[in-house]
Amino acid sequence: MARGRSAAVRVGSLVLLSALAACSGGKNKEPPLENFTAEEIYKRGEYELEVGSARRPENALRYFSEVERLYPYSEWAKRALIMEAFTQHRAKDYEAARSSAQRFIDTYPGDEDAAYAKYLLALSYYDQIDEVGRDQGLTFQALQALRDVIEQYPDSEYARSAMLKFDLAFDHLAAKEMEIGRYYLKKAHYTAAINRFRVVVEQFQTTTHTPEALLRLTEAYLALGITDEAQTAAAILGHNYQSSPFYEDAYKLLQSRGLKPEGKGDSWLAKIYRQVIRGEWL
Repeated sequence: MARGRSAAVRVGSLVLLSALAACSGGKNKEPPLENFTAEEIYKRGEYELEVGSARRPENALRYFSEVERLYPYSEWAKRALIMEAFTQHRAKDYEAARSSAQRFIDTYPGDEDAAYAKYLLALSYYDQIDEVGRDQGLTFQALQALRDVIEQYPDSEYARSAMLKFDLAFDHLAAKEMEIGRYYLKKAHYTAAINRFRVVVEQFQTTTHTPEALLRLTEAYLALGITDEAQTAAAILGHNYQSSPFYEDAYKLLQSRGLKPEGKGDSWLAKIYRQVIRGEWL
């Protein structure tokens, strides 16, 4: 009997969804949603999400929002809210997705889906930082939101993905510093270039951009005639990335001036060099 009732419910749901689809897609006017249960309206939203959300996600959003309006504080309203955030993110309406995700977190902080809502909020920032030239404020916000996922929900299924994206976003910030530094170097604004490359070496040393930053520091300091710092930058590069083509370039550049990589002087680079030799950095 239980199996028979379950089958009947499934058939009834399919009939309902088909009827709603016919009404919304054809000439007939859709029956007032007040006539349906929260579950029925929610499932219609899921149906729209699977069938036509790529083209018209607003169809799915309408049903999810109506569940909230007609059945506030119900279990289905809670489910509908997280689906609103998901659908808005899929539609690339990132600001709306952030708003819905934050509303879920504020309303249901202890719910099992709070981790996913926090992850969606982070993604709404992360997915907007694909270009180096864009506003870096989004990158900082993405880093903070991703860190929240990692720290607040370390055992969740989203923590590992958040960690990977955090590393990529961190690398993105370093890439921006490198882009600006290269521009200054090309324009012979050596002091400005050095300041940018220094940021990479000091603050983003775990990223993939550190070897190039050390090479560019070697170039910029040589251009200014500050050989101690140039030699020290190359020495750090050689100690940590000896097989890197950037080290080969730095070595050849120094050799052409009758110099070699070695730690010299007492500059900020010399301090880093001493730390590197003691194994306390990088």
